[in-house]
Amino acid sequence: MSYQMILYSTEAQVGRIFFNRPEVHNAFNSGMIREVGDAVEEAWRDENVRVVVFSGKGKSFCAGADLNWMREVIHFSFDQNMQESLAIAEVMHKIYTLPKPTIARVNGAAIGGGNGFLSACDIVVASEEAKFGLSEVKLGLVPAAISPYVILRIGEGRAREYFLTGERISAQRAYEIGLANRVVPADQLDETVNAIVSSLLSSGPHALASCKELIQQAARMSFEEAKEYTAQMIAQLRISPEGQEGMAAFLEKRKPKWVKDV
Repeated sequence: MSYQMILYSTEAQVGRIFFNRPEVHNAFNSGMIREVGDAVEEAWRDENVRVVVFSGKGKSFCAGADLNWMREVIHFSFDQNMQESLAIAEVMHKIYTLPKPTIARVNGAAIGGGNGFLSACDIVVASEEAKFGLSEVKLGLVPAAISPYVILRIGEGRAREYFLTGERISAQRAYEIGLANRVVPADQLDETVNAIVSSLLSSGPHALASCKELIQQAARMSFEEAKEYTAQMIAQLRISPEGQEGMAAFLEKRKPKWVKDV
């Protein structure tokens, strides 16, 4: 597909989605939201893509909503605002439920909705120079569509603090509260992301997809429900071609077939 506001490329089993509006610090509008959703679907369908990395071109990761778009939105009706908001919520859900590992490579500022993109990802690697902020309340708004993913990542108590105060969050503080999994010097960002990618590619692709499903489902189940669900999952994986190959490779002290290209 042809994209105007993002860059999407694939190489060596990795899909890379870059927000590509550096002149406005990768702030999003309806067009960029639509393109991100399309790229995620493209990565979802492509069997050759096993890991997806999100990042931003230029100095920022994503500065939230674009000011020019907000000038339009301020005149929207309730129904128009509802449709725009649902589109954002749908994209966040696509990223969160993508059955392939996702990494947010946070190269710079992540403000407002930018925190939704990274929170919906599985692993967040941030530059020491990155800054974060959930500043919607300063505009009389709330981080609504992104809230499920941010709350899951940092917990209700910290969400209360940062949603209500809207204060800026340093990279180190983002690591402390769980918004980022790792924080590294800017010149080590790519090296760190690539090392994680290599680690992910050494694991079974169906096992990784099942892990994501397990995390999303098991935590919401009662212990009684989880017993049946988890037993069925591991039993099915053990008899699957990938599970059989993985166990055989371990017993035979060789690499499983899926790492041949790693």
